[in-house]
Amino acid sequence: MDIRPLTPPDLPVLLDLTIDTFEPFHEDSFRPLVGEVVFTNRHGSWREDYRRHLAGLHDPGNGRYAAIAEDSGKILGFVGWILQPTERHGEIDLLAVAVGSRRHGIGRALAEHAIARLKTGGAEVVSVNTGGDAFHAPARALYEELGFTPFPNVNYTKAV
Repeated sequence: MDIRPLTPPDLPVLLDLTIDTFEPFHEDSFRPLVGEVVFTNRHGSWREDYRRHLAGLHDPGNGRYAAIAEDSGKILGFVGWILQPTERHGEIDLLAVAVGSRRHGIGRALAEHAIARLKTGGAEVVSVNTGGDAFHAPARALYEELGFTPFPNVNYTKAV
């Protein structure tokens, strides 16, 4: 497996990978939990939201970087991170691994890659946010294994 910077031709594959990765969360977890009004308002266009997000994921001029994990030309996953050098802070923005490639250390390798680049860029602290639901349990386990300290946060949303 190689890890390399994201290039524009990667974006269609990354969009498919992102949709495959996060569709179960949006459609099977979040939507049934919050109902149609909240879902439509907060994440009703989640596929298009990811398309826009991915388009700016690798923008070094604005402190945004992304890397791809691939093997024999096949993209296995990716990570995006944000460096805020004046705050000496970095953030893992988005990490996704293709369904068939999970549980093989790819997410860990991508997270460690981002953390190393953030440290080299001057970050003294790195943050990552993830969900507290069952869908995000593997992500929470990875981040805790990497030494991140979880801080409970509750977000309430309701239709009015």
